[in-house]
Amino acid sequence: MRATTVDVKSSSGRILCCTVFRSGGKKLLAKGHVISDEDIRILKSEGMENVWVTELEDGEVGEDDAVATVATEMGCGCYEIRMAAGGRANLVATENCCVLVDEELLKQLNCTASVVIATTLNFSFALAGQRIATVKSTPFAVAKEQLEAITAILKDRGPILQARPVRSPSVGILYSDPVNGDRARQLFEGIMRQRLERFAVSANFVLACAEDEMAVSRALQHLVRSKPSVILVASTTAPAGPEDIVGRGMERIGGHIERFLAPVEPGNLLLLSYKDEIPIVSAPGCFRSAKSNVVDLLLPPMLARYRVSGWEIGCLGHGGLLA
Repeated sequence: MRATTVDVKSSSGRILCCTVFRSGGKKLLAKGHVISDEDIRILKSEGMENVWVTELEDGEVGEDDAVATVATEMGCGCYEIRMAAGGRANLVATENCCVLVDEELLKQLNCTASVVIATTLNFSFALAGQRIATVKSTPFAVAKEQLEAITAILKDRGPILQARPVRSPSVGILYSDPVNGDRARQLFEGIMRQRLERFAVSANFVLACAEDEMAVSRALQHLVRSKPSVILVASTTAPAGPEDIVGRGMERIGGHIERFLAPVEPGNLLLLSYKDEIPIVSAPGCFRSAKSNVVDLLLPPMLARYRVSGWEIGCLGHGGLLA
């Protein structure tokens, strides 16, 4: 890219390489602005005869084209690309969704010197209309060779970002207590409602039972038949491991224990199992308070019917200290 001075009369379609100010010091046109015929009229009325503009050289791609190319290749799912001034492209959710991010690939691409990408956190929930990522380039131009290298990586290893829609989500809840399940429901139902409202959902199927292996397994089996996006077990007791009553109840219905213990505080004693691809989450203590905890981290992908693995839960430690 090179800068040159041109006659104002012949500057239409050119890109300003510096901000233009009125004689009184007020900004007239911003750096990077594409000059229009109307701009020429204004510049002439201000008594300006020449302006500094940029010209692309061989092997360069304009900033807008560069970020649009990267934005097109970097993601998939329910979002649209909205161009912004100054070599920027924003990705905006078109539906309520869970944002999944390949953090390692994102780090690799952000080590280039020509284009950078910022996203929301992995597993975050986004409402329709919310910005979920932005792409910014170096001013004015990007080397074509660098852009091709970035797009080649994205085509080979991408996407960096998935906007996975949350469509018709449903939540099953089991309240359990050693003596009376209704006691757990009375203790936790208000907090549960607040938590689910954060993700624009409500409880669709609710049961309560005494914390007994047979009672827990029967209740879980009933909830599984309704095929919810996720089942939450709100117990008044904390398990010592998968061998406790809730874990045994999960295994009795044929559930697979995916993970016990999460590097997240609050929420260390998370117990996650799957039955027919339906996640069943026990997180004792997490329903006593509306403060953010491990349930808030895992609900978005589960509502989007994404299968969260035990390995992914193990990766939550960096930033897992929530309170």
